[in-house]
Amino acid sequence: MDSKKGRTKKHLLVESILFLSVVKWALLATVVGIVVGASTTLFLKTLDRATAYTGQFNYYYLLLPVAMLVSVLIARFLKTTSKTSGIDNVVQSVHLRSGLLSPRLIPDKFISTVITLAAGGSVGKEGPSAQIGAALTALISKIIRLDASDRKKLVICGVSAGFSSVFGTPIAGSIFGLEMLFLGRTFYDALLPSFIAGVVGFQVALNLGIHYDYQFIDFVPKLTSVMFLKTVVGGIVFGLISLLYIEAMHYAFTVFRRMKVSQLLRPLIGGAIIIPLAFLFAPESLGLGSETISAAINGGEVPLLSPLWKILFTSLSLAAGGCGGVITPSIFIGSTAGNLLGAILNIDPGTFAAIGMVSVLAGAANTPIAMSIMALELFGPQVGPYAAISCITSFLIVGHRSIFPSQVISSVKSSSVKIPVAKSVGGVEYIDINIRARSLAGLIKYVWIKMVRALKEEKWL
Repeated sequence: MDSKKGRTKKHLLVESILFLSVVKWALLATVVGIVVGASTTLFLKTLDRATAYTGQFNYYYLLLPVAMLVSVLIARFLKTTSKTSGIDNVVQSVHLRSGLLSPRLIPDKFISTVITLAAGGSVGKEGPSAQIGAALTALISKIIRLDASDRKKLVICGVSAGFSSVFGTPIAGSIFGLEMLFLGRTFYDALLPSFIAGVVGFQVALNLGIHYDYQFIDFVPKLTSVMFLKTVVGGIVFGLISLLYIEAMHYAFTVFRRMKVSQLLRPLIGGAIIIPLAFLFAPESLGLGSETISAAINGGEVPLLSPLWKILFTSLSLAAGGCGGVITPSIFIGSTAGNLLGAILNIDPGTFAAIGMVSVLAGAANTPIAMSIMALELFGPQVGPYAAISCITSFLIVGHRSIFPSQVISSVKSSSVKIPVAKSVGGVEYIDINIRARSLAGLIKYVWIKMVRALKEEKWL
């Protein structure tokens, strides 16, 4: 009886602690949602006014080299220069510094991103919003003296609230904050506060006048075996596009870092490459490209090489010193690629543009769950099954690469691949292949060896 009473007391104590934990995080996450929702609103409205002003001029992107140079100078002045950029800086801070971020990031990312986008830089608005949100929450955690574990949770809440209030997708934004840290695992420790912060941040931005475009898709073909196959094919293509985006970004940063020139000259070099290409071939691929994204999802025609130009311009804009995120560009890449692929596969281009939009991001960021839900929030429930199939396929095709190099590998995507876990994606130095005899790859290998031997015996090789 005494042992039963003791266990009952312990259970009651555990429930009391959990109740207090729920109250604590509900309050903290609400505060984070309010603060980040308000800061994101200010950022988005400032950005809208700046881009509306410069958009009046036909060749506004001629100012891009100067804008990127100013961005570099601001980072130098505020001493916020980092080898990582955007959301990856937050991911790195959570893994290596328990969520510590300098409050100087707030004015840096705010001003530099507005300047870069207003001058036509091919960057996103979500990365700076997430960074500003994370830096604000890191400051709040310092003021109220949270320990390292709680600070990490609060910083993740800042990212979730920032993502949610930028795109108007509170559930997807909340899960994105939990899913972005690890490749193959979701950070459940911050599940409740992340959701509360995401929902509150979205509601605050909505009530402060931020307008969100939800384009619910009316026409969605039935999920037949043929449509299922086409969706898988689409997921494979989107995964390969995600991989190209990741590698292009990595290559551009590597090239610019190895340039034996002053860091102040790199923006001028990047701008000198972007301006003539944009002028001659793809002015629609500069800036956010919101009009092109909307046209793609509405089933309109988009330029054939838009996805490739966007990859090039985004890689150059960020590597040369511009400030901004990588998610909005991936949305542009995915929607335009999906629109074109839909026409090739004889599927409604608008529907496939919506699928491509979330699938490229699911692969590039290794966030298939968040992006599947984002499709539901933006385009309605009918597109959900197709988006989920395509997002997961894209996620698998990308392999163990990420647009966020600081993302930590938690699990491998195939048992035939041997790769060190608990390491960042950017820190992996080797990958071993161990093809199992009874796997599909093993069967193909066996048939191939037999075929080669037979051809050699017949002296055909």
